Amino acid sequence: MRLEGKTAFVTGGASGIGAATARRLAAEGARVAIGDLQEDAAREVAGELDGFACALDVADTGSVRAAVAAAEETLGEIDVLVNNAGTDRFSFFVNTDEELWDFVLAVNLRGVLAMTHAVLPGMQQRRSGSIVNVASEAGRVGSQGSAVYTAAKAGVIGFTKVIAREAARYRVRCNAVAPGPIETPLLNAAPAMLGEVGERLKQAMVDSTALKRSGEPDEVAAAIVFLAGEDASYVTGQTLNVSGGLSMW
Repeated sequence: MRLEGKTAFVTGGASGIGAATARRLAAEGARVAIGDLQEDAAREVAGELDGFACALDVADTGSVRAAVAAAEETLGEIDVLVNNAGTDRFSFFVNTDEELWDFVLAVNLRGVLAMTHAVLPGMQQRRSGSIVNVASEAGRVGSQGSAVYTAAKAGVIGFTKVIAREAARYRVRCNAVAPGPIETPLLNAAPAMLGEVGERLKQAMVDSTALKRSGEPDEVAAAIVFLAGEDASYVTGQTLNVSGGLSMW
């Protein structure tokens, strides 16, 4: 088991990629903490893993600090941070407003900053740790109907590179994954929000992949766990596409 004795914290771990990642981390021997707005669902997943769950709003710095403190008190200092929590409100940019901008940026970008700010100092002090940020292919190639989400995920990719450079002297690594169309509640929210247009946007994303299919959460989780562990000990500052070949750079 490649992560035996390690403590991992997964944000947005109640469903989708986060839940799949929590299960993979536990299977590799890690003690797993799950933070999510959906606390009951997070506790259900954590119960499967003999892990820890707590309410977490990554857009609220106070909630972030409280969740990290509770997880460390229960499971020990955090060795692996997976910044997975994310959301979108699908809409063409001309139909958006400042409230939407603030909400989407707060969860998808500011939340990554807040969690990293809470966890990184301890990692640096211990001279050990791994951070994996869940970005998106949207942040590389753009995604119609998701302008603000795209901007946030591009920011996550840039932030990943900076943290990798700043933390390297402390032996802390930081990488990202960029999923393409993955069968998660977020992807399937597009049709619910935009109707037929959303269905067409989802199908266009799938058709843009080389493999001509959507991915499964566990396929992303496998990449996250690889980056989190010592098999990737010489990998930092990278963004690994997990997108069926939607982009190839």
